[in-house]
Amino acid sequence: MKTLVYAHRGASKLAPENTMPAFQLAYEMGAEGIETDVQLSKDGIPVLIHDESVKRTTNAVGFVQDYTFEQLQKLDAGSWLSEKFENTPIISLEEFLIWAQPKQLQLNIELKNNVIDYDHMEKKVYDLLCKYKLVNRTTISSFNPVSIARFKQIDSKIATALLTSQRINGLVDYTAGLGAKALHIKYRLLNSKVVEQCRENDMRLRIYTINRSGAMKKCYQLKVDAIFTDLPDKAIEQRRLFGQMNQQN
Repeated sequence: MKTLVYAHRGASKLAPENTMPAFQLAYEMGAEGIETDVQLSKDGIPVLIHDESVKRTTNAVGFVQDYTFEQLQKLDAGSWLSEKFENTPIISLEEFLIWAQPKQLQLNIELKNNVIDYDHMEKKVYDLLCKYKLVNRTTISSFNPVSIARFKQIDSKIATALLTSQRINGLVDYTAGLGAKALHIKYRLLNSKVVEQCRENDMRLRIYTINRSGAMKKCYQLKVDAIFTDLPDKAIEQRRLFGQMNQQN
């Protein structure tokens, strides 16, 4: 089994996170999947940005939900990383899906609704996935278990994942109880026991955010289903080297 490499917010160490340059670079590097984050604009458009505020990654301040999509598009979401990305725009989920549709990519859409529980976010995202026939290639993840339950009510078959960085007793059973088919955990929670429990429950296990060679190697050794990384080129190279080493042994 090959551990898949998902580009976390795209190739986000090398291009502005959650923007088209980061996604395109990750695709060119050979990532098998793209992870991105969704918030809702003031006019209810799903947009790709990690924080509830625009301050960290744009030239503006305030909450995403206080800007219309048209206003968000005018912000500079690239200069904070490098001058060469000046005026890189925030994009909508729909723009991203149009780009991703013809490509052989798995998608992970994280609903950023654990701080602001946006109205009808699940239905808006689902309708777009249906429009572009990407439901079968997409996993919906969230730190908000209520949101996962809502998504399962919309479509019981869609792949959902619980995101957590917390040590929770009976975590795998709890996740299964939500109807989620995958568990996405912070690297420090990874051990052979949780890998075994996920396999026993036919649950996908994906680990975030893996940027160091040693952590990559551990994930490959334990044969987790996927890793999320800001450096997909490095992760793919480390996977290749790990495979060669195993063949020699």
